[in-house]
Amino acid sequence: MLTDFSPTSKTLYAAAVDLMAAAGYCGDVSLEPLAGGGNNRVFRIAAKGESFLLKAYFQHPDDPRDRLGTEFAFSRFAWENGVRGLPEAIASDSENNLALYEFVGGRQLQPDEVTEAAVDRAIAFYRDLNRCKLLPEAQVLPKASEACFSIAEHLQCVERRLERLKAVGAATECDREAADFIHNQLGEVWIRAIELVVDRASRSGLTLDAEIPPQDKCLSPSDFGFHNAILSESGELRFIDFEYAGWDDPAKMVCDFFCQPAVPVSGNYYHKFVEAVVANLSDSDIHRQRMAILLPVYRVKWCCIILNNFLPVGSKRRNFARSADGGEYLKAAQLQKARGALQELTKTWAT
Repeated sequence: MLTDFSPTSKTLYAAAVDLMAAAGYCGDVSLEPLAGGGNNRVFRIAAKGESFLLKAYFQHPDDPRDRLGTEFAFSRFAWENGVRGLPEAIASDSENNLALYEFVGGRQLQPDEVTEAAVDRAIAFYRDLNRCKLLPEAQVLPKASEACFSIAEHLQCVERRLERLKAVGAATECDREAADFIHNQLGEVWIRAIELVVDRASRSGLTLDAEIPPQDKCLSPSDFGFHNAILSESGELRFIDFEYAGWDDPAKMVCDFFCQPAVPVSGNYYHKFVEAVVANLSDSDIHRQRMAILLPVYRVKWCCIILNNFLPVGSKRRNFARSADGGEYLKAAQLQKARGALQELTKTWAT
């Protein structure tokens, strides 16, 4: 049952009941909204003494990604091939943009809990996924969101994000501060990052347009990190949120893992993580170099991601997930985070 009987909630409840029935659970269900979804809305469904997670996916004409299709297919593929470091995908309803998953009770890790053991678990999850990558079923999985396979493509991807941000208006004081930050500090650091990439690639004998060999492409959770993990009540770490997942460059996966700001991973674990990833690639030394070269590129990219709330689609997606407008406070907080992330990047260049 629901406490909110708005038309939207009634429609959602009816669709949830139908989805539960399709999964074999008929009768009364209760639907409880959960906090924490950044891009989508999530609910806990209780039926016959069991709990499930219902996910309502964001859709917008300016963001055509099939979040539901991608996450459900990736999760189902992993589960059916013995990967257990994620919730089981149970049923989906593409018409209403809903999916039903195993409910994992627990909590997010705190930054001081990102220990070597936690990093080892992330490595094991990545390896479990990629021991399946030669299976015929893996070949039909899509490319990851913003998948890139050459250094040039990585640069172009970040350039596009920065150009979108440069269109931020000046409707409020916060917007004006963000525009100034984007055009000046962030833009200047990006120019320097490109120069460093070109120089380091040249000195390493790497061609910017050269793609990695097909056999080195990886199955990536995308947006991989402990911000997308739950420490279950039994003490097991389970990874979640695969709406951007698919085939990608291992360098992008590594850079995202160490650049996501919500639950940071210490650089002390960088070499261990890299060595685990490059161990099964065709030329481990080249991949090591590419990861090191691209790390500052992805630090700039994550500054751009943090500023998504200043874009129309990003703002609408957050509002959909929270069912409320975060307003200027949320944008100001994100701007402050982006400034801090950029400052940390420039510190690494000074040492």
